[in-house]
Amino acid sequence: MSEHSERQSSKLNPALKPLDTLIGEWNTVGMHPLFPGATLRGRVSFEWLDGGAFLMMYSDVEQPGPPSAIAVFGRDDSVGRYSMLYFDERGVSRIYEMSLSGSVWKMWRNSPGFSQRFTGTFSDDGNTIMGVWELS
Repeated sequence: MSEHSERQSSKLNPALKPLDTLIGEWNTVGMHPLFPGATLRGRVSFEWLDGGAFLMMYSDVEQPGPPSAIAVFGRDDSVGRYSMLYFDERGVSRIYEMSLSGSVWKMWRNSPGFSQRFTGTFSDDGNTIMGVWELS
């Protein structure tokens, strides 16, 4: 057994327990102002990393244009704030702040010249998220 394997946390980080609702594969359908008239379809999947120490996200869009991406979610339990470290196939790296409260999921980054925010609302059955990204 490698030294790395022996160090795995192998348990869920309790600060991330609220993110359990995201686990699994989600089909996506959306639009983007840079691709007028196109309906963009794809998949986003979420899974625990290292037994629950972090949450991983993988996203892929079927049409050319929007980039495939990977992200890792964590939480600073001393301040109660989630962060998402994002990287996509263009080589773009970003850090977003995030909250999940009740049925409302928010992500945002305030960056000079290009800020972004996402607001998503879970359906009553938890199987659908209606979301909107806003760009500066």
